Parts: sequence; structure tokens; C-alpha cells
Amino acid sequence: MSANMPSFNLSGKVAVITGGARGIGFAVAETLACSGADIVLVDRLHDELEEARKSIEKMGRRALGIEVDLTRTPEIQTMADRALAAFGHLDILVTCAGINIQQMAVDVTEEAWDKILDVNLKALFFCCQAVGRTMIKQKSGKIINMSSQTGSVAIPRRAAYCASKGAVNMVTKLLALEWAPYNINVNAVAPTFIETKFTEPMFKDQAFKQYCIDNILFGRLGKPADVAGAVLYLASPASDLVTGHILAVDGGWTAR
Repeated sequence: MSANMPSFNLSGKVAVITGGARGIGFAVAETLACSGADIVLVDRLHDELEEARKSIEKMGRRALGIEVDLTRTPEIQTMADRALAAFGHLDILVTCAGINIQQMAVDVTEEAWDKILDVNLKALFFCCQAVGRTMIKQKSGKIINMSSQTGSVAIPRRAAYCASKGAVNMVTKLLALEWAPYNINVNAVAPTFIETKFTEPMFKDQAFKQYCIDNILFGRLGKPADVAGAVLYLASPASDLVTGHILAVDGGWTAR
């Protein structure tokens, strides 16, 4: 193959994935492993984390599971240090960990607001910082933050979630600006509603499910693989000139 052809080969790379034990995070882990990366899975779900680690190893890749509560900021640097000690370098970070508590704006509690922002924004930033320190020393790296279409368009019952994802977009652009001199690409993926265990309870409301389908131009909900494909592109050499970008994987929702 010509050296000028785009490459999605991640052989020799190490990818750290938060929220990697299930859902979108695990789909990302499988996809990056299929392209040759070794995987560091970060999650607070002990049993699911161990299952995910074993699944990646069965694919022939090295895998490490690190149980972390990302709302405890000191644990984040410890996680990054453990990952670096195990593999010697960290090349890709994908921040998939996230939560939502559905409330109308008039009913949002301070506790719910803080919990959502702590996981979706604060923990994401400090994961970028902790792994970014290693990437700065290496003078290379790819960071992919998990945003959402709700960072661009408002959807009812998601005041804190929308706020967190809008902020993720700006953090992504800021880090892209500051870390470009170190050859670090920082981008985000902004999915629409994806069918996972996380979203399963909300789709029991058939009216809401139909509302989502009606707003997606392709007339279907997303799958974890839809998001993982976008992450693979941004993690690979094919995207070396892409940074500070928010890649919508929303079936056209935000194109309206």
C-alpha cells in the first residue's frame, strides 16, 4: 500500500478508555483492539470490567482493567500512572464515562447537577490532563472526548446533561489549541441516542423513542458500532490533520 494512503492501523498503540466495561466504551475498546491497539479499560464496575478485559485478551491484544471512581480526582492520576507503568506509553485516550439524571429544569436539584457535571465534565477534563501529561512528554497522542448532540441542541429533561456536553465541546477545542505544539490531536464525537443498557430505560417510553427516531434522518436509533467507527477514525493516522473538531454521529439530527 502506498505510504500516502490513509491508515487505520493502530498496531503498537495503547488506548485508555474510560467507561470501557460496557456500552459505547466497550464497543470502542473492541474496535480499537481489532485495529491493533492494546487496551486499558477504566471503569467502576468490577465484574463487567473483568469480563471486558478477558474479551479483549481473547482477541489477541494485551489488556489491563483499572477500577476507578472518576469522581475522586486523585484516583485519575493514579490510573494514568498505572497504565503508563504497565505499557510504557499512552497513545490514545477515549473518555466514554458519563451519566444523566432526567429532570425538567424547574426540578433540577443541586445534588443531581453536581453529580452530572462531576462525571461528564470534571472527571473528563482531569482524565485528559493526567494522560495528556504523558502525551506532552512523548510529543504525540490522540484524545477523543465523548460529547453528545445535546452539546449543540437542547432536548427537554436534560439541563445539566446539555450543559456538561456543551462544556465538553469547549474543553476539547481549548485542549486542541494548547496541545497542538506537542503533536496531540484533541477531538470529540457527538452521538445521537444510542441503544445501550444506559439508554434502555428511557426507550420504554414509546412516545419518546418515536420522537428520537423522527428526528434522526435515517429513521433509526444509533448502535454502539456507529460511534466506535468515528472514534477509530479520530484515533488513527487517517485523522492526523484533524483537531479541535466535534464529529456528529447523529444521523442528521443537528442538520435540520
